[in-house]
Amino acid sequence: MYKLLVRPILFSFDPEKIHYFTFSVIKLLCKIPGFSLLFRSLYSVNDKRLERNLFGLTFKNPVGLAAGFDKNAVLYNELANFGFGFIEIGTVTPKAQVGNPKKRLFRLKEDQGIINRMGFNNEGLEAAIQQLKKNKGKLIIGGNIGKNTATKPEDYTDDYNTCFKALHPYVDYFVLNVSCPNVGSHAKLTDKDYLIELITSVQSINNTFSKQKPILLKIAPDLNTIQLDEIIELVDQTKIDGVIASNTSVSRDNLKSDNKSEMGGLSGKPITDKSTEVISYLSEKSNKAFPIIGVGGIHTSQDALDKINAGADLVQIYTGFIYEGPKLIKRINKGLLN
Repeated sequence: MYKLLVRPILFSFDPEKIHYFTFSVIKLLCKIPGFSLLFRSLYSVNDKRLERNLFGLTFKNPVGLAAGFDKNAVLYNELANFGFGFIEIGTVTPKAQVGNPKKRLFRLKEDQGIINRMGFNNEGLEAAIQQLKKNKGKLIIGGNIGKNTATKPEDYTDDYNTCFKALHPYVDYFVLNVSCPNVGSHAKLTDKDYLIELITSVQSINNTFSKQKPILLKIAPDLNTIQLDEIIELVDQTKIDGVIASNTSVSRDNLKSDNKSEMGGLSGKPITDKSTEVISYLSEKSNKAFPIIGVGGIHTSQDALDKINAGADLVQIYTGFIYEGPKLIKRINKGLLN
């Protein structure tokens, strides 16, 4: 029904406008008595065999929603009804910012992909906290944090520290987003020495709390083997809790869509294999020394299984959720059980 009826209607409108329209519809429907229960009955798979214990947390299933979908933490309670095992909000920055000029979100229908150059548009740290205070505790929430675009390089760490400290009581784990291609002056964020400084800084804040929260690093799918070796060394040196592989890509190889040359990060089917290869390399080269959350081009249950077989402990979807609809979560969980 989704791909035959709903998706053609949604895809006939501007992708950014329809994103927020869909949010409003889901929120409205979940306020109507019985609809939340209906969604759960249609899309959720409840089976103890799907549980995953990682970072000291128990995930009811290994299928999560990647950051970027619910940037401002306004829909996570409702999205929990679609069967996710966890949801990552953000990217959150200390101050609200409008992001890059529109138009900045593009569907690549022929390639089943998306190009975005959103630029960390979000309502800021305080707005996210106010939304997270409404958490009904339905599932695990991750906090994806970044820097404001206008922040000077010498103050990058302060931005991450500010978000980390303020969000600490409200999320279950953290993700340091250092690999988004759509924010200005991000070259420093890929430097190994700086990453050690950043990770060490947030870890020191983490240690001031009675209960520490897991910290993960989100990396790009475009890293070469030398850079991936540096990531493995970085994890070993800092003892960060894990890695999310991967973010969007700047590659445009083998695309068919007319708008393939738009600037921004590419997600969806075109990066399926690339992200899986990154997972496989990290897992094998490190001898599975740290947990990996696999994300990038998961459109089928087999895509998710491929990432898990490559070494991912959990998976996240985003573009696949848009192209395939909410049934994708159920298909993946059923596929894992089978």
